[in-house]
Amino acid sequence: MSQAQTTAVFSSISDVERDTGVPKETLRVWERRYNFPQPQRDGNGERLYPLDQVARLRVVKRLLDMGYRPGKIMHLDTEELSSMASKSGTGTIAADADDPLLRQCLVMIKAHQMHELRQKMAQSLLQLGLRRFVLELVAPLTTLVGDTWASGGLAIFEEHLYAELLQSVMRNAIFSANQQTGHLDAAPRILLTTVPQERHGLGLLMAEALFALEGAHCVSLGVQTPLADIVEAARVQRADIVALSFSSVMSARAAVDNVMELENRLGESVQVWAGGSCAALARRQLGPNRVLDLQDIDAAVARWRARNGAAGA
Repeated sequence: MSQAQTTAVFSSISDVERDTGVPKETLRVWERRYNFPQPQRDGNGERLYPLDQVARLRVVKRLLDMGYRPGKIMHLDTEELSSMASKSGTGTIAADADDPLLRQCLVMIKAHQMHELRQKMAQSLLQLGLRRFVLELVAPLTTLVGDTWASGGLAIFEEHLYAELLQSVMRNAIFSANQQTGHLDAAPRILLTTVPQERHGLGLLMAEALFALEGAHCVSLGVQTPLADIVEAARVQRADIVALSFSSVMSARAAVDNVMELENRLGESVQVWAGGSCAALARRQLGPNRVLDLQDIDAAVARWRARNGAAGA
């Protein structure tokens, strides 16, 4: 056995289901029908998926959520799939891979130059200000990192290094924004989290930063909060709005179901706002008042303030 084989990393079918959002039974059906994926087997006969197949499945899932049919795309390789995904907009902030700053940051991630990346981001934050920093650097860079991972250009640990660094940078930026802006009396109380099936939280940090600039009172629960706990937290925190983030791992149907279920449980006094690449796909079902792009946050808070300020006058 070669050294490459002895050090290869594999994912179980449960791991693949969690990381891609593709149910186990669907993976088994695709294996029989399309001869992909092609897992290996461990000593107990359990399926083991190589990382390159997991990356390809992630892009397949993204395209299926955009409306493509499995039979039309399952024979394509990861590069072809990624090209199709990049050309199909989902309402998220696009990543220009030719942008010099984004390219420089991606090179630093690949070279594991995290100290240098932190310095570059701190410098960019000072130059751009928090709003432009989020919209022009953090959001497109996060998209670019995800796309590069999906096409096999980044290892999972490299994506995790970036996520950990970004969380630290964004938390400091949010703290500073709260210190400078303060909480306005006419601004909403916003509870930020994700539903149990959603473990990606970078979108929450970006949204919280932009909410902070509007003087909102933000409380973050982190990721994967059970719906019952979201409802209880909203009651205890006297939230006006529950803001949810849905990544491309989630299906549009799941996003719609979770938003509607939460609205039913919360009642009319608490609004539910959703954002992220998956929520953009669900915009038609949920409507523009529930689904926000990052660029919409300032206008959405202004509308809320105008309605509720008038109601309280």
